Amino acid sequence: MIPGISHRRRFADLNEQEILALAISNEEDDARIYRQYGAQLREDFPSSAKVFDGMALEEDEHRRLLIEAHQRRFGEVIPLIRREHVSGFYARRPIWLVENLGLETIRAEARGMERQAELFYRKAADRSSDAGTRKLLGDLAAAEAGHSETAGRLEAENLGTDARDIEDQDAHRQFVLTWVQPGLAGLMDGSVSTLAPIFATAFATGNTHTTFLVGLAASIGAGISMGFTEAASDDGELSGRGSPVKRGFASGIMTTLGGLGHALPYLITDFWTATIIAFIVVFIELWAIVWIQNRFMQTPFFRATFQVVLGGALVFAAGVLIGGG
Repeated sequence: MIPGISHRRRFADLNEQEILALAISNEEDDARIYRQYGAQLREDFPSSAKVFDGMALEEDEHRRLLIEAHQRRFGEVIPLIRREHVSGFYARRPIWLVENLGLETIRAEARGMERQAELFYRKAADRSSDAGTRKLLGDLAAAEAGHSETAGRLEAENLGTDARDIEDQDAHRQFVLTWVQPGLAGLMDGSVSTLAPIFATAFATGNTHTTFLVGLAASIGAGISMGFTEAASDDGELSGRGSPVKRGFASGIMTTLGGLGHALPYLITDFWTATIIAFIVVFIELWAIVWIQNRFMQTPFFRATFQVVLGGALVFAAGVLIGGG
């Protein structure tokens, strides 16, 4: 093997038996992915799980037909060739990368899988000069297009308008409870609670480096504290708020970012330049919190503004007064 040179084969170099074997392995992989999606969604979204179960059965049927075609033309032994063995062949994202991203993301991934396969086979058929191979690739493209129609039919059978609306609402609610709510709490804590120590240090010392170190320590310390507190406060089993690990990461990371936002300007050596930029960052942070509360938590805009901006202003003023005194 020569380093830096790919040893995957080009699609154009595959013979008809290998193309058929590739199609068989592709159907097997996609059926397995759809079954995993169904298993992942079954508890919270049973209607959507039925859709993916049905799509997996469709893939099984296409695989059976392809195996029968291989047996008639080439015999019982199917070459071992998979999509990762072929240069330029479409890839599937790892299941763990998709399954935690929400219901609509999984639906979109499934639609993309079918479109991707159909487009690939149609382009491959256009480039083929062999009549038999061209017909085979065209049939596979038609089968993939049929999968999209099947998905639509299965959604109509198992996922009516009411059921889909309910599941979409549940998915949105779960996203808010698991990610937005703890993340928002962290952002509020990190943005507001670090105002006093950072600006008190700034005005007490006039030293940007010292102020940055205090802000960095306060932000990271608050992030670790908030993350562990959120994760330990509720295992999510009874409250339905989801994984404590996810909530802990959301809260901890957003707490840290909230504090770092107005600590980072103090990397600038000029005190007043750094302080003015920090003022602007604080203003943006507080209004971002108001927007998130209004957008995801349905908090009335004026109430959110009063709570966040007034509270932040009071903490900021306290820090300035303490540091200036």
